[in-house]
Amino acid sequence: MKHTYQITGMTCSGCQSKVQQLLSAVSNVKQVDIDLQKGEAIIEMDKHINTAIFKDALKDYPKYQIADMPYVYPAHLADAEEDSKSWVETYKPILLIFGYILAIALIAGNIKPVFDISLAMRVFMAGFFLVFSFFKMLNLDGFADSYVMYDVVAKKFRPWAYIYAFIELALGLAFALNIYPLITNALTFVVMTISIIGVLQSILNKRTIQCACLGAVFNLPMSTVTIIEDGLMIVMSAATLLMLL
Repeated sequence: MKHTYQITGMTCSGCQSKVQQLLSAVSNVKQVDIDLQKGEAIIEMDKHINTAIFKDALKDYPKYQIADMPYVYPAHLADAEEDSKSWVETYKPILLIFGYILAIALIAGNIKPVFDISLAMRVFMAGFFLVFSFFKMLNLDGFADSYVMYDVVAKKFRPWAYIYAFIELALGLAFALNIYPLITNALTFVVMTISIIGVLQSILNKRTIQCACLGAVFNLPMSTVTIIEDGLMIVMSAATLLMLL
């Protein structure tokens, strides 16, 4: 039997040879073929081997990380699934979340006699980051497996996927407590700009993959909704920065 795995941390042919050597030494492995450019390993084995065993084989070289390949829908199956579900049904979870967060933000901004747009935006961003980080925390490994498929930083440095989830949590708390607003909004602008690059590349290349915005809890396809989601945070943080400067 053959299984395909994702390998991160390889930067040269020497890395490729080392990983191939370490994985080939695992009991019941017949052959290991590694694609350095794609960061993938096709392993032929006599019987199923748990991924944890391969991780253990690489433990002395922590920069090399192996993980199961996130499932990528075949294009024809993805199209068939999309045809059977309406746009609203597909994105119902994220639409509900946005609706609830927006409602809370509008209520907060309307507390004063004159609607406070800056307060409403801050509450919205606090709710956005706290809720979205919550779903990522439910299954950090699952989120990381999806995120490394398209994020420009996580592709080269898998730990960034885990760091990103905690950055979202920290930003949510910072917005909620109104801590260092200038730094918080600047960091939001930078982080979300980096994030949207991978999203744009995936959509422009017409890759049918799972969006990691809600972690591994909901199977949401990558689409323009993800661009709007990231773009909205970029616009709001930029607008807040202009008001603060």
